Amino acid sequence: MILCLDVGNTQVFGGVFDSGNLIFQFRRTSQLRSTSDELGVFFRSVLRENEVEPADLTQIVICCVVPDLLYSLRACAQKYFRIEPLVLRPGVKTGLKIQYRDPKEVGADRIADAVGAITLFPDRNLIVADFGTATTVCAISKNKVFMGGNILPGVRLSMEALQMHTAQLPSVEIKPVRTALGTSTVESIQSGLYWSNVGMLKEIVSKITEQEFSTELPLVVGTGGFVHLFDRQKIFDHVVDDLILVGLLEINRLNAR
Repeated sequence: MILCLDVGNTQVFGGVFDSGNLIFQFRRTSQLRSTSDELGVFFRSVLRENEVEPADLTQIVICCVVPDLLYSLRACAQKYFRIEPLVLRPGVKTGLKIQYRDPKEVGADRIADAVGAITLFPDRNLIVADFGTATTVCAISKNKVFMGGNILPGVRLSMEALQMHTAQLPSVEIKPVRTALGTSTVESIQSGLYWSNVGMLKEIVSKITEQEFSTELPLVVGTGGFVHLFDRQKIFDHVVDDLILVGLLEINRLNAR
């Protein structure tokens, strides 16, 4: 069995695969000061709650954008599972050609998303939007070239910025709304957050398509914790909640040792 971990700024998203099938997944709030022991106890508990014995794990794959947590994660894997984890970083095989000026700048989460997308939708031009702490949009050609993309504040981050840097605006529930005009402060923030993200994504997808994929339209794939906010807008051709885990599983296969 293979444990795949996506460690982001807000949460840890994990899943366990058995013979290529995802048998369960879980989420945990990221804590920058988590020790290897805290992580080990948590992961072993999650495995057992889902009827998987920790000893049955054979491999661990980690995608981490929080450097301060990486040491604890590696130590956890070594101490509690007797496994040297595969950490997605420069030098690891991904099957992608990175078109960034400096390929090392591309976040591991964006690489894993891209690998997941080309695994599920081969031989297609792709635009992948991931709605997490940050919202990222990436373009991948049918020839497996990671062409670049966009990074912008995520939905919750935008809401928290309003709350923290204004005197009178409150924290609000993040939810889809039907009307463009709010008739209270809370409704105005909710509609602003929602429709600004809808408009942003539609415009970015339109511009990338026009400039890069005008001769062969791309599939638009959505993923991330907030992606289902936008279900009724029909922005995506496919929504894949576990896209990054699929990418990590494929990267593990490519680097099998």
